Amino acid sequence: MTGQPASGGGQAQRGGAAPLPGTTPGRPRAPRQPGRPDVFTFGETMVALRGSGPLKLGGTMQVSVAGAESNVAIGLARLGHDVRWAGAVGEDEAGQLVLRTLRAEGVEVSGASIDPGAPTGLLLFEPRLPEVTRVHYYRAGSAGSRLTAETVDRAFRTAPPRVLHLTGITPSLSPTARSAALRSLQLAREHGSLVCLDVNFRARLWTAEDATAVLREWIPFVDVLIASDDELPLCLPGDDDGPDDAGPDAPSGATRTGPASDPRASLASQAGLLLDLGVGEVVVKLGAEGATAFTHGGSLPQPAKAVRAVDAVGAGDAFVAGYLSALLDGEGPAGCLERAVTTGAFAVASPGDWEGAPTRAELGMLGAPPGTVVR
Repeated sequence: MTGQPASGGGQAQRGGAAPLPGTTPGRPRAPRQPGRPDVFTFGETMVALRGSGPLKLGGTMQVSVAGAESNVAIGLARLGHDVRWAGAVGEDEAGQLVLRTLRAEGVEVSGASIDPGAPTGLLLFEPRLPEVTRVHYYRAGSAGSRLTAETVDRAFRTAPPRVLHLTGITPSLSPTARSAALRSLQLAREHGSLVCLDVNFRARLWTAEDATAVLREWIPFVDVLIASDDELPLCLPGDDDGPDDAGPDAPSGATRTGPASDPRASLASQAGLLLDLGVGEVVVKLGAEGATAFTHGGSLPQPAKAVRAVDAVGAGDAFVAGYLSALLDGEGPAGCLERAVTTGAFAVASPGDWEGAPTRAELGMLGAPPGTVVR
């Protein structure tokens, strides 16, 4: 594993009693070498147009930028972390908007490049029902999809990060982007960087079969795996990669997919398989139900924060930013989950991908009673 464990110790029963915060055996920690940036992430960030209704009817659109990795970068920067983002944008006004926005949010973008031969990607959000939004991608052949391994080589030569954050979106963009992602994992192992992977599966960008093939190859490099409950199976070993059962610590009768009648036991058995493969921590996002972290010390559920939902887009990225922020601060699973659901709640309560991300000083505002005026 790339990140160093907090302490040694054997595996406890997964899915059993919740671990005590800060006492999780074998839990990965980010290295603390001076001079290293907290987080490096890379991928495609696009211009985002948000419609006021069905696109075919016209109307107004709000212009912003969006990208899973840059959303996380902005969330971490607002929480006071040193974050670096790399990617490629076109030699166009859209590309300048992307770079200008990230700089304004305190994200270091010197590793980004401008591609004169391809445009900056475009993303259209179409609110179709009060709680249903359609997303339309225009990113084929974009500058961001032409990302190469040289980008990550340059970043690690300049300053190896404490944490490398990846998503499953980047490898879906092109063969060169996929190679760049794999190269970053190799460099993270060489430099002792902790690796966080958010599966972030996008069915419009690649098939589940293609995603599974790539993610299975990546799992041995991953320290912290973050996924929704329906994404977790994409990371599991195939039938020919190991025994048919879920391991000695799995619930009785559980298999690779777990008993259909008990979703929680299924998650525990799936997480157990990934922990056995070397992942230090598996964090499962459960939407309005919160999240659960699985480690070798057990499992820990965390309910979501109650807020009035305005826009669910970007909530998962905000959750990741909160989780990594607390991990960088040395918090245990309980502290990481608490901050993650808090930052996720801020995102849900605000329109936009990243605009509602809180600063560190604002984290406590969710506990204020309705009608509070902060003066």
